[in-house]
This record gives sequence, C-alpha cells and structure tokens, in this order.
Amino acid sequence: MEFSACPFCNLTVSFVELERHANDHLDDEEYARDLQLARQISVAHPFVDNSMERIDSSWDNPKSSFLRYDAKGTTSGRIDTEEKFCYSVETQIKESFCQVEDGLMALLAKCLESDSKNAVSILSGYIDHFQSVESEDVGWGCGWRNIQMLSSHLLKQRQEAREVLYGGSGFVPDIASLQRWLEIAWERGFDTHGSNDFDQKIYGKRNWIGTTECAALFRSFGLRARIVDFCGKDIILDKTAGKMKAMQVYGPMDKFLLKGDSKILDAASSSNGSRTHFSIPFGNIKGDQVLIEWVWNYFSDNNPIQYGNQRVVFSGKPPLYFQHDGHSRTIIGIQVQHQINGTQHYKLLILDPASKTRALEKSLKDKVGWQKLIKRGVHTLKKDQYQVSVHFVNLDFSSFCF
Repeated sequence: MEFSACPFCNLTVSFVELERHANDHLDDEEYARDLQLARQISVAHPFVDNSMERIDSSWDNPKSSFLRYDAKGTTSGRIDTEEKFCYSVETQIKESFCQVEDGLMALLAKCLESDSKNAVSILSGYIDHFQSVESEDVGWGCGWRNIQMLSSHLLKQRQEAREVLYGGSGFVPDIASLQRWLEIAWERGFDTHGSNDFDQKIYGKRNWIGTTECAALFRSFGLRARIVDFCGKDIILDKTAGKMKAMQVYGPMDKFLLKGDSKILDAASSSNGSRTHFSIPFGNIKGDQVLIEWVWNYFSDNNPIQYGNQRVVFSGKPPLYFQHDGHSRTIIGIQVQHQINGTQHYKLLILDPASKTRALEKSLKDKVGWQKLIKRGVHTLKKDQYQVSVHFVNLDFSSFCF
C-alpha cells in the first residue's frame, strides 16, 4: 500500500485515504462559516408569506424584477446582495405540484416489501415528486426539478435546513424564484468560476444546470454539499451546451494527487474556497460498479448487508442529485438482491422529473409497472461520466467513504 503526507498536517496516511483526510481539515471551518452567515440573514430578515401572490414570474418577461425594486427602493441605480435577499424572500412563489395521497415513499416502501425475496432496499425518507411541465420547462428544467425534490426532503425532515432555506419560508419555491436564489449565491461568492458559464445571470433563462449549481445554491444557505465525479475519461460537463467535453479537471485535492495543468486545477478549486469536488476515476475497475457500491455505502453507512424479515429500511440520508450527459434525476435509495450464485444484484431507486406524478402514483398504488419508472439496474449506466451531489445538515462528513 502506498502512503503520502497530508499537505496540511504532514500526517502520513494511505494514498487512498489522502483526499478524504485532507478535506476533513477544511469541512468544519467552512460549514460553520456558511451556516452562521445563513442564520444571521434568516434572523435579520424574517419571512413574509407572499407565496400565493405571483410577482414577475412569467417567462415572457425575462428581465429581473430586481431592477424595478431598485427603482422604487434605492436611488443609486444598484442594490446590494442583502436587499436582493430580502426581496427574494418576500416575492418568491410556492411551486404547485401533484401531492401523492398517503405519501410517495410510503407507497414505494409497500411495493418494495412485496418485491422479490432475498432483497433489501434502503430509502432516503420523505420526498415529493416534481415533474417537468410541458408548457414551462420540458427539455431544460430537470435540474431545477431535482433541486425542488431535494428541497422537499430537507424542508420536511431537517429542521436546521427548514430554518434557513429560502429565508425560512418553509416551502419549495418555483423555478423562477430558485433562479433568483442562485444568482444571489453567485454574488456571495459561491461557485463564482461556474457562474461565468452563465455570465452571472440565470433568471428568466432556460439554460441547463447541473450539480455545481445545485451545490452552490444549497451551500449559500449554510448547508454542506459535496460533488462526487465518477468518470472513465478526462471529461467534464459543458453546462452551456449540455454535453460532455474533454478537459483535465478533477477535484481540488488533485493539485496534490495528480499531475496536470496547475492553472486548470486552481480554477477548478477556486469556487469560494469551497472544495466541493471529489473525483473517483474508474481506472481498471468497472465504472458502473464503482458508482453503485458508492451509493450503497452512502445510504447504508457502510454497514454490511443483512437479509431477513426487514426488506425496507429508511436510512434518514438525504436523496442524491444524479447527473449525467443530457439529463439529471434524483436517487432516493438503492436495492440489493442476493443471487443464488452468491453475487449481489444492485438497482438504483430513482425519481425522474420526466415522469408524470399521477402515473407514478397509480403504478405504486396498483403495484403494476412501478419498477420501470423507479428501478435502474447496473446495465443502464452506460454514460462515460456521472456526477452525484450530496447534501446534508450538521452531519459528520468523515463518515462518508469516497
């Protein structure tokens, strides 16, 4: 086994543990700073519920309402980030969606309980499904819909998140409101490098977004977020075109671990000092298996598989934002089935914004066809690169294995 010295404390650790160990030096300080900022703003600007009032949310008028607010509220011709925060809190709109009677995850748990023998499923907990709407965001809005799904979980099951997310509103905002929140995150210095892909403006646009925008938005409220890359080639996502392109960019620790262009590596790690990216090259290991095992370890907390009477377990872990070339979805759990020959067959459990909520609800209630809508086997993971965005509140990051 190869060993190397930590660039921060000079402790000698194994090569495979170096990235996680070094980033542990950075987590606590960053988390405390981000959470303190979010709480200060939340306390300073209590939420006013205007969620039923639709203000400047039409896609037909892409000009930011910040400009009109500035004309009324200031004389300088410009407003600062704090004023934009207050305005976003007061004018954000609650997203309408199809609520599933009895709860989506409860219905799924019942289906999994009656599923095949020798199988164990781990689920994340409560979540609402947000589907892409034909007249609004079909073809470009999947990233925003996944953010809404993640938000529904955090608001329902994480009190600390509920207190700070979206100014303490307690609800999931619509896409236009989320776009304003992302612009504020950029202005605060979260993912400033990535914001250049959008010229620092996203409100009213139909640009594709991905894991970095999702992480920047949640981190701006004080939540901890990390992005994990699973890649077989030196490629990254070109967010402006929604395609993959060749480029040697990995995580921030690669300046210590990998040889490459130092300018590129510095740029990749300059996002507010956030150190949000980790890279897991496939190497000689089959890439889809690396991803599957990582997801299992995440939801199971690295606990061994136990087959018995309990077929469904709720882990309490937040869902995962799951990105690949051309689309993104939300991973809500994972299932493993023990085969007769001793092997283990994994399937991701996924919510897709492209699915219709009512069709999903009906299939779960009837216990017919739900597998095609939710289960994704290893054989379906055919892309060259996948990204997973992990979001959690006040958890010990060292418990995760990267």
